[in-house]
Amino acid sequence: MDIHKDTKPLRLFYFYLGVIATFAYRIIIVLNFFEPAYVKVAWYIGTIGFIIYFWSRYRAVQQYHELIDEQRLEKALENPGKMTGDQKAALMHIVSTLKTTKAQLNYVIIFILSFLALIAGVVLDIVSLSV
Repeated sequence: MDIHKDTKPLRLFYFYLGVIATFAYRIIIVLNFFEPAYVKVAWYIGTIGFIIYFWSRYRAVQQYHELIDEQRLEKALENPGKMTGDQKAALMHIVSTLKTTKAQLNYVIIFILSFLALIAGVVLDIVSLSV
């Protein structure tokens, strides 16, 4: 049984890349008011970052699906007393990976930065209409 695991530095790279891409997209609303030339830079950073980040998330979930199918884990859970060592190892890998992933933290960061970008955009729009 081959359980693919990305190295910790690679997983951290994907996490930070997701945070940077999120920030780059969210800062566009502010840059547009101050320096429109930087909007394109932020857009490219965000877009390329999200392509890589979401590809890595897709790949991780795809590996879970393949492992579940390969080890017939759904069927094995119907009678856990008869699970093989490989099935137990596969299930342990999935559970421990889901428990330690930073994806959930990234989702919180995306939510917070999106909310702050929305507030900044509204405030800047109101200020620019007043001037």
